[in-house]
Amino acid sequence: MAAPKKVCIIGSGNWGSAIAKIVGANAAQNSTFDNSVQMWVFEEMVNGRKLTEIINTDHENVKYLPGHKLPANVFIGKVCDTIKGKIKSDALGISLIKGVDEGPDGLKLISDVIQEKLGITMSVLMGANIANEVADEKFCETTIGCKNKNHGALLKELMQTNNFRVTVVEEYDVVEICGALKNIVAVGAGFCDGLGFGDNTKAAVIRLGLMEMIAFARIFCTAGPVSSATFLESCGVADLITTCYGGRNRKVAEAFVKTGKSIEDLEKEMLNGQKLQGPATAAEVYLILKHKNLIDKFPLFNAVYQICYQGLPVSEFISCLQNHPEHM
Repeated sequence: MAAPKKVCIIGSGNWGSAIAKIVGANAAQNSTFDNSVQMWVFEEMVNGRKLTEIINTDHENVKYLPGHKLPANVFIGKVCDTIKGKIKSDALGISLIKGVDEGPDGLKLISDVIQEKLGITMSVLMGANIANEVADEKFCETTIGCKNKNHGALLKELMQTNNFRVTVVEEYDVVEICGALKNIVAVGAGFCDGLGFGDNTKAAVIRLGLMEMIAFARIFCTAGPVSSATFLESCGVADLITTCYGGRNRKVAEAFVKTGKSIEDLEKEMLNGQKLQGPATAAEVYLILKHKNLIDKFPLFNAVYQICYQGLPVSEFISCLQNHPEHM
């Protein structure tokens, strides 16, 4: 019989801690996995005690659940450098980070960054998964993107519970790009809220945004054909809806309209050290589209970029929807 597989969770923010509840419970009752689940924590002091000691003795992440995550790009880079060479070459990695890194020609998938740094096979998990609701065991769905069917089945076994339902699809790059692009659309949804438009307008933003997400994935995701079906999974339309009605990207974009302050200032005021992914991702996407002379085909993505970085008046956002190529 094969030795039980050891599981380690890298990162212990809001989302990492919520996932640790699921993974820990599953590993404890499934002989495929080693009973002990390690968790890699950024050490810090909380009320005079080490956070690792609190988690190990009190079994509660008092700081981050509920709480907030460190910016993923900073954290993962450092962590990869720290664990390089200390990890088995046949280890399987799964990234739960919604965002992108900066590549030479625009955006780069975080899973690709990890794969390059650590030399291990990577999959991704993305969905409409607000961490506190997952920790409260409220029902939700999620999507695992994994090229290898056997690896996908193993990861599903580790992750799935009655209240956390997992679907596995092969288009890992599409699953991950959904997690990044939906933050741009959420900024657009926040502009609508700030401008006082109703649910009909926001529904149009979500639909047009989804169309641009699909079109962009077809340009960017070259690992294989991009089917529309993946966008009907939790990583696609469900996560998009959740983010456009809740989430920090929507919230800050609304405040941007109402206060007239810069995105940077609002980030400092409202997010307690966290970064906004939407505007930054819009800037990365803009680089790629400009490079390929395709900006005109993506007016919603472009408008978010222009409003956040180029001083385009936010009142122009609606005309970008009215004149969308989808309507021509």
